[in-house]
Amino acid sequence: MKKVLIMILSLVLVTSMLAACTEKSSTNQNAKNKVEINKEGFPIVDEKLKMSMMGPDVGQANWKDMAFFKEMEKMTNVQFEFTTPPLSDFETKLNLAFASGEIPDVLFGSSLTAEQEVKYGKQGVLIPLEDLIKKYAPNIQKMFEENPDVKKSITTVDGHIYSLPMVDKNAVWYMGPLWYNGKWLDALGVKELPKTTDELYTLLKRFKTEDPNGNGKADEIPFTSVALDDARLWLLGAFGHTEWGIEEVNGKVRYTPIEDGYQEYLKFMNKLYDEKLLDPEVFSQSNEQKKAKGQSNRVGLFQDWYSYFTTGDKEEEALDDPMFHPLSSSVTDEPIAPLSPGIYRGQFSITNKNANPAAAIRWVDYLYSQEGNELLNIGKAGDVWDWENKDKGTRKLLESPIEGKTIEDYRGTTTPDFGINVPALRSPIEGFPVPEFKKFIDSETDNKIKPYAKIPYPLVYLTSEEQEEVSRINADLDTYVEQMEAKFITGVEPMSNWEKYVKTIEDMGVDKLIEIYQDAYDRWNKSE
Repeated sequence: MKKVLIMILSLVLVTSMLAACTEKSSTNQNAKNKVEINKEGFPIVDEKLKMSMMGPDVGQANWKDMAFFKEMEKMTNVQFEFTTPPLSDFETKLNLAFASGEIPDVLFGSSLTAEQEVKYGKQGVLIPLEDLIKKYAPNIQKMFEENPDVKKSITTVDGHIYSLPMVDKNAVWYMGPLWYNGKWLDALGVKELPKTTDELYTLLKRFKTEDPNGNGKADEIPFTSVALDDARLWLLGAFGHTEWGIEEVNGKVRYTPIEDGYQEYLKFMNKLYDEKLLDPEVFSQSNEQKKAKGQSNRVGLFQDWYSYFTTGDKEEEALDDPMFHPLSSSVTDEPIAPLSPGIYRGQFSITNKNANPAAAIRWVDYLYSQEGNELLNIGKAGDVWDWENKDKGTRKLLESPIEGKTIEDYRGTTTPDFGINVPALRSPIEGFPVPEFKKFIDSETDNKIKPYAKIPYPLVYLTSEEQEEVSRINADLDTYVEQMEAKFITGVEPMSNWEKYVKTIEDMGVDKLIEIYQDAYDRWNKSE
């Protein structure tokens, strides 16, 4: 027994020594590879510096061949070796990289979750960035000063920043809006859009009974959706809510699915469903089936990024499809709509493998300047655009050099800023003619979302213990709430069982969930 114990202790000692040697070797290697960094201007380093980068590929072109990375290498003298799994497989490959320790120097466009940032930051795999930012990243520092919520929203509970976001200064839409079928409105002579739930009900009733598609058949679907995931929040706004779950109102956190306003929402939706004003297939159809109905001119109100994505019309025809106006109801006379915070976390991280983190932070800092944003998004003159009149600052888009591809498709071969979020500060790029459709979208957004929009709940971080508790509670709670919404709306579950439903949710630990998110909100609100 004594011999066995000695062997075990010896094995532990050897393992510890090996781990220490490995760590020391890694540290020594990093120290050996460190180079002198220029604190200002370009190049960042005087001699070529190689780093490794991992990011998701959307299949347009190899990152090594992209004009953006080539230009950045020329400017900075930092050359990247790329690992770019397909977007569909990226999360799996990233997790394998973390698990094996074969992680690159930087992660780009990786959309790390808050849990990943906290976990791998705590483990030391992702290094803290805040001191590097203060010393080497004036553009990021300026962004923090101009919008303190950005810094608050990317600073974890331990006070560190482990990953940089994409920040979109123009973001308003929390999700794609609801749209009305403009042809139907014209056919019925509708001049004013509904602004109350009663007015919406009346219009949907007319959609159903007055043959607005003019085919002589009673085949109209007044309002369609896919499980309400694409439309719920726009309707909940009429009942005083901006989120289906945790939301914050005047500093107090609440859980929407047990609130009185949510009950009134369910009653309203049940009324639409009973009278077949809401698509009977709402909880069973796919997005493709929804779009097929739209392309057959059978739907009057629906959600999509743009209306023509569902109707199949041309872009210019979509100018006649007005955006849904937020509604008031018996619950509230103040319409409300969800607002995007415009912060997309987890897009650039530096790992403990990186011998020159200062060079990496200087490299990415450029993307938070106007010039860097433009280089990342549209490239240099001659890539996808050129000057119409340089003195006047006017630009024009070029024709795609690839036969059968649009200029937007071609742009995707020049930059990784295509189909993924990237680390950058998004701001308007001036000089291009503004298409009529963009003018229309901007006008509709300015008039119908901005005046009523509110961020449902800020971007916060939880501690590991809080996250574990939230995951445990939500494992059953989310499924239950989703199932019960469908049952209440379709009438399978009578509204007389509301109190029983609330009691079940309380027994699942919703009070603890609210408490955790209240604590997280209070931390966020007090942080600087």
